[in-house]
Amino acid sequence: MDSYDAPELTPRQDASSRLKDFFVGATPLQKRLESVRKQTSFIPTPPRRKIPQGSQLQEDVDPQKFAFLLHKQWTLYSLTPLYKFSYTNFKEYSKLLNAFIAAEKQKGLAVEVGDDFNIEVVFSTLMGVKGTQRDPEAFLVQILSKSQLPSEHKEGKVLWTGWFCCVFGDSLLETVSEDFTCLPLFLVNGAETNTAIIGTWFQKTFDCYFRPLAINAFNLSWMAAMWTACKMDHYMATTEFLWSVPCSPHSLDISYAIHPEDAKALWDSVHKTPGEVTQEEVDLFMDCLYSHFHRHFKIHLSATRLVRVSTSVASAHTDGKIKILCPKYLIGVLAYLTELAVFQIE
Repeated sequence: MDSYDAPELTPRQDASSRLKDFFVGATPLQKRLESVRKQTSFIPTPPRRKIPQGSQLQEDVDPQKFAFLLHKQWTLYSLTPLYKFSYTNFKEYSKLLNAFIAAEKQKGLAVEVGDDFNIEVVFSTLMGVKGTQRDPEAFLVQILSKSQLPSEHKEGKVLWTGWFCCVFGDSLLETVSEDFTCLPLFLVNGAETNTAIIGTWFQKTFDCYFRPLAINAFNLSWMAAMWTACKMDHYMATTEFLWSVPCSPHSLDISYAIHPEDAKALWDSVHKTPGEVTQEEVDLFMDCLYSHFHRHFKIHLSATRLVRVSTSVASAHTDGKIKILCPKYLIGVLAYLTELAVFQIE
């Protein structure tokens, strides 16, 4: 079995530098793909979006199949299309990636799998995690620890999880040939060192590249509005906003918690377009929050930077962290994240 060569690094050497090396640079094939995309017209941020709804494709699948995706913090990346990827080769991919991780471990590179290094890499399909029938199937990659005792048949402990998906990704699907599989959104739960090594293998195997997917204040405001607009059977969390105030010598954070029913009442007071959220409504919703806060605390939040939004649907942080809480709106949350990933790729 062939092994891949990777730059020599000492153990634990700066995981962030490895992420930068392997998740940013464009490959020759991706440069050709980029030249094709430049011929398409620029698509600005839409002035309106549909309020997230449940997905029929998701409802047709046993909820337990994707329950493990909820209530975990995921780090977001955008991913260019995978070249010559095949769902029928999952067993072979598992063997190759397992061997690649072993080779990296033998080189002395930092791999967060434990000293015994008795692991198993598993590829599997995530049925129902898609917006339309046209979207490619989502798939999951996990690193599991295996028991050293032959008599034990317990499932291994999950050491690292990453999943790839495309939810309503029509704008990207239309720009690439059949040789590519478009799964622009990559979500990770696990050590950065493992993410860097697995990203390296994907880049070498499928001629793709990754980029961290940050969420700016503008998109956090959209998330706050869309998630507040969602109808909930019962609320599981307080609606909370976190703003960062740049100051010397240390930054100051301002947390603003609102009862979810009050947040929904505020949204209903500014919402005028049934089934949709408009840019005007998002702006008005946030302005009302700013005015209310200023009235009570005499602080202008408009002069700060929104860095985190948390609702009963999901929570998101500007550094590209997401936690999905409500299974009903899983697809709706992923649809907006897919849109952001596609925009970053294009």
